[in-house]
Amino acid sequence: MFFKKKEPLGAAEFIIAGLGNPDRKYENTRHNAGFMTIDLLCEQLGVRADRIKYKSLCTTAAIGGKKTLLMKPSTYMNNSGLAVKEAMSFFKIPPENTIIILDDISLDVGRLRIRRKGSDGGHNGMKNIIYLSGSDQFPRIKIGVGKKPEQWDLADWVLSPFTSTEQKALSEALANACEAVKLIAAGQTDKAMNLYN
Repeated sequence: MFFKKKEPLGAAEFIIAGLGNPDRKYENTRHNAGFMTIDLLCEQLGVRADRIKYKSLCTTAAIGGKKTLLMKPSTYMNNSGLAVKEAMSFFKIPPENTIIILDDISLDVGRLRIRRKGSDGGHNGMKNIIYLSGSDQFPRIKIGVGKKPEQWDLADWVLSPFTSTEQKALSEALANACEAVKLIAAGQTDKAMNLYN
């Protein structure tokens, strides 16, 4: 007989939102590093982000001893705040308990930058979340996707796939991002920053 993995009881106390674009054509592109992290985290936790709620594909799991909502907004990157704000309002979760995972073109592939809070850094998804929530107090995990080559248009670059030579560094970064999520959710943000920045 098939038993569904038991869900943690009670309301979600934490949100982990990985940013990206929902169409299949965007699946392995640089802009979808947040989605890729959520997929790996779900795999590790034995859950699937396949419920449609809060303008997202989502699921819940216990992370750091807390019931956590894992979400992949389906609003497209530039409107990520619509989904994140809706989930935050429903569960009454403050920005401090809402971890955003996003791509960063100022970091080499494989590098992470973890921050407790801060500006949008020119990232449209983060910009929309800050604008709609009225707060910049979101912990965030930025995943390096490589600097834009001079001849490339920015939109084309972030929507381009990772190369086969970048895959190893990317895989390590995604695994580290998952570990960082678990530490931050457990209240160990400093440790996550020391280990993975």
